[in-house]
Amino acid sequence: MVHSASNRLLPGSGATITTGGSEPQRSNLRTLVTLLPYLWPHGRLDLRLRVGLALVLLTCAKIANVYVPFLYKAAVDALDVHGAPLLVVPVMVILAYGATRVAAQAMGELRDAVFAKVAQNAVRTLALTTFEHLHALSLRFHLERATGGVSRIIERGVAGIQFVLGFMLFNILPTLLEIGLVGGILFVRYGASFAIVVLATITIYIAYTLLVTEWRLKYRREMNRRDTEANTRAIDSLLNYETVKYFGNEAHEARRYDRALMFYQRAAVSSQQSLSLLNIGQGLIIAAGLVTVMVLAGRGVVAHRMTLGDFVLVNTFLIQLYMPLNFLGMVYREIKQSLVDMERMFTLLNVPPEVVDVPGAPALKVSGGELVFEHVDFGYDSRRRILHDVSFTVPPGKTVAIVGASGAGKSTLSRILFRFYDVESGVVRIDGQDIRQVSQESLRAAIGIVPQDTVLFNDTIRYNVRYGRTDASDQEVEEAARLARIDTFIAQLPDGYETMVGERGLKLSGGEKQRVAIARTILKEPRILLFDEATSALDSQTEQEIQRSLREVSAERTTLVIAHRLSTVVDADEILVLDHGRIVERGRHPDLIARQGRYADMWMRQREAAEASERLKRVADGLDVAGVMGGAG
Repeated sequence: MVHSASNRLLPGSGATITTGGSEPQRSNLRTLVTLLPYLWPHGRLDLRLRVGLALVLLTCAKIANVYVPFLYKAAVDALDVHGAPLLVVPVMVILAYGATRVAAQAMGELRDAVFAKVAQNAVRTLALTTFEHLHALSLRFHLERATGGVSRIIERGVAGIQFVLGFMLFNILPTLLEIGLVGGILFVRYGASFAIVVLATITIYIAYTLLVTEWRLKYRREMNRRDTEANTRAIDSLLNYETVKYFGNEAHEARRYDRALMFYQRAAVSSQQSLSLLNIGQGLIIAAGLVTVMVLAGRGVVAHRMTLGDFVLVNTFLIQLYMPLNFLGMVYREIKQSLVDMERMFTLLNVPPEVVDVPGAPALKVSGGELVFEHVDFGYDSRRRILHDVSFTVPPGKTVAIVGASGAGKSTLSRILFRFYDVESGVVRIDGQDIRQVSQESLRAAIGIVPQDTVLFNDTIRYNVRYGRTDASDQEVEEAARLARIDTFIAQLPDGYETMVGERGLKLSGGEKQRVAIARTILKEPRILLFDEATSALDSQTEQEIQRSLREVSAERTTLVIAHRLSTVVDADEILVLDHGRIVERGRHPDLIARQGRYADMWMRQREAAEASERLKRVADGLDVAGVMGGAG
């Protein structure tokens, strides 16, 4: 069910999602704040307890990690007897050293294990929220956005969340805690000079990392943009595999894809070169700090202010500190990129649905199924109107057909009926109820459609038929297939109802796909039916068979037929002729023919085209060659 989203707040976004306008670029802090509610979920005491326990384990692990060098120092001092013979090996100290190292690692692993459920719940919740939001967005959004590009935004966003949760919470924050502990220990035990050198080195390191990472971020953004572009082109080309083959444009598609990859390659090279510069600078800063502190410690040992164990302690502290700090550089770069990816996904979440339910919208109550369009005006763009003052009624149980040339606005009526778009003015009613005042879920549940281009899921025939009513039994699915006259075809397949139909149903013919569409509409059992150019792409024989099935399905149901072929609507209770968005004629087939107007002209032209096509077919079959030659003479 699509809920009203006109005043919905994305958790932590700090801004109401409203229709219209553009979403400003989100800051990194805002992106992180948006993520926090998912880590402290409302009503989930079990997950909140896990967060608390993970923080306790994190603190204990860092304290144990900082204590390890002290045990190392104690062992070295015990072994340094200054010329006297060593009588006892400090076994207990060495064992304590090993046990503490194991304890630090074990608590870190336990922390990750405890927090894993929290992190995965956040990822799952956000991915599901994004998926549901995409289905709530308008048809206009999906027509204007490339599916491949949107899928990569979600894919990268989810991966970014996983990285940020895994590294920022349990790598960066613990490292900063350890830096504070080590700095304090060095200051208390060895004086301000040691603490100043360590903190200065770390400050310079972080500042350098931040500055260079910000500078090179433009290359990463360009890489992502080019990667999305290449992926979109590849998916678009593969989805149109047959079209590519029809026109022999494999080389053209390869050139387009290669051009996109070339731009990605250039951005990737620039990104790698800037990364090398960053790594070299980080290495120099760390080496300078380490050498300085070791010189200070060495002078302390020579002056007998420090023991050999103290020298080892300071050196161990710094090596232990700089190892994660060196890793921190890579983590920061990846977190910056993850934040960019999360930013794009959260921005996608802030795109408002164009069509929303009114607050507290009731369910549509269908009795007879009367359908009324009353003075409807509509345009996809405010500068170009598609429908002009369209008014008509489809009485309960009757069939009304809408015909007209391509671009007349016929299919727009079906999109308005399903509320993919709302009308600019006028009203559409079902049994007296304005469809804008009822829930979209109940509205679409009351209408069944057999579209011109039936797109099937890459699943079994059974799944695609059952899509009309997902809780239907196997027996109901098979009965719907029988009524759609596709059961005989299915029985001849080796896998029967478990046959996979392929991407978008490409393993089935046009007629077979249409019958699957009819079967799932039968299974849905709607009170109102919409046939949108349902047979326009089929051959004459298949069309006639499908038409018989459609007539059976529509019996005693309110039916709106949108058609280009007039031969399919001659039995309609009323025919409306649409021209440039206006109804120019209306009536039954015999009346419209007798009127000798637009409909009669269309009928005559289609009849002539059909007869010419039939003659050509007969010529191709070698059945009328003599007649054609005689006529030519």
